[in-house]
Amino acid sequence: MGHSMIPEKFKAILSKNKTKKELDEHYDNIELEKGDFLAMVIAAIITFLPVLIIILLVFFGAIWLFLIR
Repeated sequence: MGHSMIPEKFKAILSKNKTKKELDEHYDNIELEKGDFLAMVIAAIITFLPVLIIILLVFFGAIWLFLIR
């Protein structure tokens, strides 16, 4: 096979030679644009809400099955 999950153009960006301090400095300097926070909140809701709904359905289904019925 020989294919990696990370494309070649990103390998230079994701260098293993950077120290933790260098990585912290790089990520501390990232500025969010106007709609970025809202986009991250919407993405989190889209990601976690279906899983939460499934967990709650299983939980309440078990309660209904064993206690109420």
